[in-house]
Amino acid sequence: MKIKLSSELPPKPRFRDDIRRAPKRELKLDQEEMETALKNALRYIPAELHAELAPEFMEELMTRGRIYGYRYRPEGEIKAKPIDDYAGKTVQGKALQLMIDNNLDFEVALYPYELVTYGESGQVFQNWMQYRLIKKYLQEMNEYQTLVVHSGHPLGLFPSKPDAPRVISTNAIMVGMFDDSEHFNKAAAMGVANYGQMTAGGWMYIGPQGIVHGTYTTLLNAGRKFLDNDQDEDLSGQLFVTSGLGGMSGAQAKAIEIAGGIGVLAEVDKSAIETRQRQNWLSKVSDDLNQIFDWVREYQESGEAISIAYHGNIVDLLAYIVENNIKVDLLSDQTSCHEAYSGGYIPVGYPYDQARKLLDDNPAEFKDAVDNSLQKHFRLIRKIVDRGAYFFDYGNSFMKAVYDAGATEIALDEDNPDKGFIFPSYVEDIMGPICFDYGYGPFRWVCLSGKDSDLKMTDEAAAQCIDPERRSQDYDNYHWIKDAEENDLVVGSKARILYTDGPGRVKIALVFNEMVRNGEIGPIMLGRDHHDTGGTDSPFRETANIKDGSNIMAEMSVQCFAGNAARGMTLAVQSNGGGVGIGKCFNSGFGLVLDGSNRVDNIIKSSVDWDVHGGVARRAWARNEHAIETMLEWQKNKSGSGHVTLPYQADEELIKKTVQEKLDS
Repeated sequence: MKIKLSSELPPKPRFRDDIRRAPKRELKLDQEEMETALKNALRYIPAELHAELAPEFMEELMTRGRIYGYRYRPEGEIKAKPIDDYAGKTVQGKALQLMIDNNLDFEVALYPYELVTYGESGQVFQNWMQYRLIKKYLQEMNEYQTLVVHSGHPLGLFPSKPDAPRVISTNAIMVGMFDDSEHFNKAAAMGVANYGQMTAGGWMYIGPQGIVHGTYTTLLNAGRKFLDNDQDEDLSGQLFVTSGLGGMSGAQAKAIEIAGGIGVLAEVDKSAIETRQRQNWLSKVSDDLNQIFDWVREYQESGEAISIAYHGNIVDLLAYIVENNIKVDLLSDQTSCHEAYSGGYIPVGYPYDQARKLLDDNPAEFKDAVDNSLQKHFRLIRKIVDRGAYFFDYGNSFMKAVYDAGATEIALDEDNPDKGFIFPSYVEDIMGPICFDYGYGPFRWVCLSGKDSDLKMTDEAAAQCIDPERRSQDYDNYHWIKDAEENDLVVGSKARILYTDGPGRVKIALVFNEMVRNGEIGPIMLGRDHHDTGGTDSPFRETANIKDGSNIMAEMSVQCFAGNAARGMTLAVQSNGGGVGIGKCFNSGFGLVLDGSNRVDNIIKSSVDWDVHGGVARRAWARNEHAIETMLEWQKNKSGSGHVTLPYQADEELIKKTVQEKLDS
């Protein structure tokens, strides 16, 4: 092999005490499986080093539940450097190295030593050997090769062509009968499956900014739909209560302030609060609920926006609200409930460190504590909702976790949670009909030069592409991008997010590519969150507003992935799990390097258009009214070059009558 790890053993790692560490992962391997796990890790490494590394890796497996190969983590901080600082034979290979490093920045990643970017368990790779080896492949790759990656493992470079993707990657794509948490945890411990979440394994995470715009949009539209706010009104004087300030959830504090409201956010992990304060993403902190609600009343009277962290458990916060009859307008939760029993949810009554120790020492007792806490959590929410608050599940598998904890009354049918829950998903009520059905979603870009001036110029160019009078969504987007620099959103790479629709994405991307061609800015990495109109099949989240029975199908995201690969995106990714857990969703994403070429113009026109409208077409076929409107307009604009199948609408009374008569006969 020419592309391989060195036979020189790296020095033993040093760990900073101020960096959060992942909890011990579930380890249920028998002796034979442990032997396989050890062999699987050592196969990356020259044989002469095995005798020294085997005991070290075995110690990692027993104490951490995984073999991370800490030896192979580069010393010090990992940060996204300007693209010209990376070695490589292609601009795409250099760009992807930058994106990988940004995912592992101490300021960006949740557990950077364990390669976890966000969401409690979303990993860039399984281990540091994969990190080093993929870096080598990306440096050697030329434009006639494609790197194939299986759950973080670089299978190798295969001959292709300039118009093909440079990387095709999959994460945790498990055979159906094994597609559950038990089998995944075993596969992950053995070193053959990676939980990529969405943009962690997709190398496209841009820090918590990537979530802020969606949270901001959700809050604004919840205010319009449920609090009777007008389009030009913000959430001034209105109270949003939630929990979580970690990876994704850290966006909530910034989002509520940009939306003009008052946020009280419970967080048990003091280090997460300190991170958000240091990044200027959080305004006030207290562990005294009396003081917190004195602040709330003060800001309600002034109409000013404020984010307040409660250093404590969300259940204690909600109990205080109920006992003191405090009016809440919007209510949610963003703990990592898809990993409720692995550290993603801290039960009430346990300080953070004590809970983590209980998880390590007695997982069964920890599970019981989580179940009891989730039941209390849910019942407090019901009381607050009964008093007039609007609660929405923020896509973190909270309602399924509550159901699994024993509070089956959260399901519409207590015997069948597949029929949904008594509270809506934020996608079901807000993001689906208001954004996804029109094709609006989390479009994002990274200025690979690392220059603030490039980011400023792209902000200005994107704003010029938006007509704020067209729709309320465009009105919001225009003000979002116009104020983006002032709102100080960048954490990590020089990146931006903008919820825009299909035609808007194509227009902005073409403008950016022209700017690169003219030498006005450096190259750009274009991408999006997988949480998008066509990127994810997830019955209780991204596809929660699809009501024709196809919400349990995963074909949209797979077709999105395949179509992007066929049309030449730089990076095409397909992953299992997302933010709701293994077996509960499939999701796809992409990356496209804008290098100023005419070739990229053509990819933008075909693939960015497909990436959005393949999903909208599926939503139209599900009889979603706004999606039908969007695809009719798309079809008209394609002038014969594109055509989709649209549904005939059946008369509701005819359907009900026909079915009832047959059942009665």
